Amino acid sequence: MIDALTPFAYLAALVLSITGLYLLDRRHKLAFASSPRAAALSIGIAVALFLVWDLVGIALGIFFRGNAPQLSGLLLAPELPLEELFFLILLSYNSLLVYLGFARWLKK
Repeated sequence: MIDALTPFAYLAALVLSITGLYLLDRRHKLAFASSPRAAALSIGIAVALFLVWDLVGIALGIFFRGNAPQLSGLLLAPELPLEELFFLILLSYNSLLVYLGFARWLKK
């Protein structure tokens, strides 16, 4: 049973982490809780830029998928695993929350 779930372990960890960020966001009213449209736009633009960066790196032969058993095997493009999208969401959302949290802290 555990071997069947191993390919989705990293994706599950990413989704769990994004959920945790959302709960922190909601608790402290930082991004989506205070301005959902601006938060979605900020994260969406950052993810889009990082995806372009990844695609250029893949085209140049710099980035490649590798062969990790924790990856689902689902690809968005050649050498671009589904997990990369969720990682970029996590990275962008985390950065936004850190920025907004420090901005609020510095105002006090």
